[in-house]
Amino acid sequence: MALYGKAFKFGDDISTDHIAPGRYFHLRSNLPELAKHVLEDADETFATRVKPGDFVVGGKNFGLGSSREHAPTIIKLAGVGAVLAKSFARIFFRNAINVGLPVLICDTDRICDGDELEVDLEAGLIKDKTNDIELSFTPLPKTMVTILEDGGLVAHIQKHGDFKLD
Repeated sequence: MALYGKAFKFGDDISTDHIAPGRYFHLRSNLPELAKHVLEDADETFATRVKPGDFVVGGKNFGLGSSREHAPTIIKLAGVGAVLAKSFARIFFRNAINVGLPVLICDTDRICDGDELEVDLEAGLIKDKTNDIELSFTPLPKTMVTILEDGGLVAHIQKHGDFKLD
């Protein structure tokens, strides 16, 4: 599964409050509307500039804070192809996989804002086409890739029945 897009670089400790600002909490039942404000507190122009397939690139501890499932959901609804970061809050990581948003643990230091990336989920390879470099990450387990390809955990279970590990 290969993904293509532009990098939007953020720093360390991007919280679920950065992703889904609390002042829009009343929109939690209207996720497409909430997605118009995704990452607004980290970059007020992000939601208007992101294109389908683009990447959010973070530092350490991406998605810390509350266990809001709508945080990864609105990132996905905004069209983001994957989130790349040095580390993730555990609940954010699981929620992202469950909603069908790829989250990849990798060294993001050499990726710059605006770089054109190609990500191969199964090979564990990121090609930064702007800087002509390759970065590796531990490939996602086949089960996770299948869940992502199916569109998330609910869609996966609907398609395959009971959840079974390889």
